[in-house]
Amino acid sequence: MTDTQRQHHTPLDRLIVQFDQALRTLVPGSSAQQRPSPAKSVQEQQLSDSERKQAASLMRINHTGEVCAQALYQGQALTAKLPDVRQAMEEAAQEEVDHLAWCEQRLQELDSRSSLLNPAWYAMSFGLGAVAGLAGDKWSLGFVAETEEQVCEHLQDHLSQLPANDQKSKAVLQQMLVDEKQHGETARQAGGEPLPTPIKLAMKSMSVLMKKTAYRL
Repeated sequence: MTDTQRQHHTPLDRLIVQFDQALRTLVPGSSAQQRPSPAKSVQEQQLSDSERKQAASLMRINHTGEVCAQALYQGQALTAKLPDVRQAMEEAAQEEVDHLAWCEQRLQELDSRSSLLNPAWYAMSFGLGAVAGLAGDKWSLGFVAETEEQVCEHLQDHLSQLPANDQKSKAVLQQMLVDEKQHGETARQAGGEPLPTPIKLAMKSMSVLMKKTAYRL
């Protein structure tokens, strides 16, 4: 969508677009990936019931993380002031759609489901993204950089926690890790400011809560 097209949108138009994006994020099977899953060419290995449950719980957390990422980027794109920053937010959100679809596909392969609390996490993350965008583009980009840094930390942690035989899930997380590092670096190079320590700690606390709830629910 070009800036000229966006300028002709009424508030109702923008609300409909955001509602459509939320549905595409939250309704299973609605995310259209542009790249095939990295797990597609990886052979499925035998997993015990406990290993399958562990893998599914970790992938459910990662799926919820991608739901939050979609909401954050959409909220920031809605309120970002500079057109190039807004476009960067929208492009990053599109790349995150791949991650969302990959995690959803892997959950299905593990005979599991996404988190029941995803709608609540989407709404909360969208609000945070919108506030970050209103704070100014340098802070919005700094928020992206810090978010991606924390995401990379938990992806690395999950790679160490996955069952040794679950190479398919590992392939997904490894590619996600590459992409997230690039998103964070892009945000920093575009002028993102380092966030104050209290905000970083608050983001970590929210992340811990999300991981604990999504692991089970």
